[in-house]
Amino acid sequence: MPEKILCVDDEPNILKGYQRVLSGTFLIETATSGEDGLALIAGQDCFAVVISDMRMPEMDGIQFLRKVKEIAPDAVRMMLTGNADQQTAIDAINTGNIFRFLPKPCSPADLGQAISAGIQQYRLVMAERELLEKTLTGCVKTLTDVLSLVNPIAFSRASRVRRLAKDIAVRLKVENVWQVEMAAMLSQLGCVAVPEATLAKVCQGRPVSRDELEMVRAHPQVGRDLLAHIPRLEAVAEMIEYQEKLFNGSGRPSNRKRGDEIPFGSRILKVAIDFDGLIQSKISHYEAHRRIQQKSGDWYDSLVVDALAEVLSTNQISQEVRSVKVNELADNMIFAEDLRSVKGVLLVAKGQEASVSLRLRLENYVKNGFLLEPIEVFIR
Repeated sequence: MPEKILCVDDEPNILKGYQRVLSGTFLIETATSGEDGLALIAGQDCFAVVISDMRMPEMDGIQFLRKVKEIAPDAVRMMLTGNADQQTAIDAINTGNIFRFLPKPCSPADLGQAISAGIQQYRLVMAERELLEKTLTGCVKTLTDVLSLVNPIAFSRASRVRRLAKDIAVRLKVENVWQVEMAAMLSQLGCVAVPEATLAKVCQGRPVSRDELEMVRAHPQVGRDLLAHIPRLEAVAEMIEYQEKLFNGSGRPSNRKRGDEIPFGSRILKVAIDFDGLIQSKISHYEAHRRIQQKSGDWYDSLVVDALAEVLSTNQISQEVRSVKVNELADNMIFAEDLRSVKGVLLVAKGQEASVSLRLRLENYVKNGFLLEPIEVFIR
């Protein structure tokens, strides 16, 4: 499907002219005010190119394109104006990140060439983003698969948290959902420094020593430090660092940040992690949500808590348990119980998602007589 173009001008005749000369080549939509243009953007899929007149009542072109940048940052923004004032051009470029600044009137040929260039720029941006997301997600998935061998308990938790955090982020229409999902996948990375026995105590609610408690509390900072120097993961590392920070400003890291100053992804992680912890302590989904709701606005961002309620009402994992052989494991399966070797070594913790690398690893255990089949799974 061709990319959509939005033209905004307070003169209907000019918009009709755009439709007449451009609709044969481009998919054009129009609006007669900045407010109407923003409503179109908010109510539909992204426009590839947004073109605005400068001189409009109530909201001028600079103000409009500045808001477009906020709600649709990938859209390529252009401005048409008959005002040759240099300061206008400077303001438009600096505050709205304008791709092209076009004189008005503009010939159909020049406008068509500018739109074609804008579409090409949009495609380049989207292709780069897709490549980045797929590359990073693939690398992180491999990393977490390998790290799950080191500490199955921690990375089973990360697997469960990832599903919930992603669903919440999608519900809240977070711009870079992949960053939240990646932060959730790596949220327990710092637990590689925590002995598995200590993590087991924490997950089961058993008493731990002061030193053990400090190790567990420090894991977000350890995770952040491990990721800090990986290009393009700076935002993910910050989300991980603040995953235990309460909305009221207490918790770690100990600083003055509170409320909306805390990264939004971290606020999502906090709700997802605490909800998972309550579920793992054997209480119902209803009771776990009730306890989270009691702290809404204090410990947790109320927007995230409300989104959690919506997710829980629609995304229930099937509770039907299926017995399968290891070579039948698929990506839509979740381990319904702890999986142990014949010698009692924990191989996979309950709640972890199946993956190709995990299946291959377990097949080797079966071949060598270290694992008995079948195994119990839930189907997503």
